[in-house]
Amino acid sequence: MGDSTGGSFEYPDEAGYPDGTGTLTESQRQLVAEVRAADRVQPGINFFVVDNEDAHRFEAVSGDTLVGQITYRRTGDVVTLVHTSVFPEFQGQGVATALVRQVLDSLRSDGLKVGVECPVVKTFVETHPEYEELVAAD
Repeated sequence: MGDSTGGSFEYPDEAGYPDGTGTLTESQRQLVAEVRAADRVQPGINFFVVDNEDAHRFEAVSGDTLVGQITYRRTGDVVTLVHTSVFPEFQGQGVATALVRQVLDSLRSDGLKVGVECPVVKTFVETHPEYEELVAAD
């Protein structure tokens, strides 16, 4: 998976596409920091995850409020997780960590492999080696 500083990994921009600079936005830096501290941050809100197949995103929903999402694309039995976002008012509450975990657990139970383009998901897998077997070979 490479090192946590990025190495040759191309981070996507806010829209989920590589931006050519390999740098994280401030929002992405905050979510990566949250995922690194996952064992110390428990979700501050309850939510469930919905696969919005038409929009190609897993959505974290609390009540009737969208609190975060992971965009993806699917090719065969590989679901590539492109970009994780959590709305600012819900950041720092463990939503990103719980969202990534729930999505990976769901993909595992469906027998699917995961492609990782999102730096938040990349950091989660690096800090939770029990998920490494889900990652599809390059």
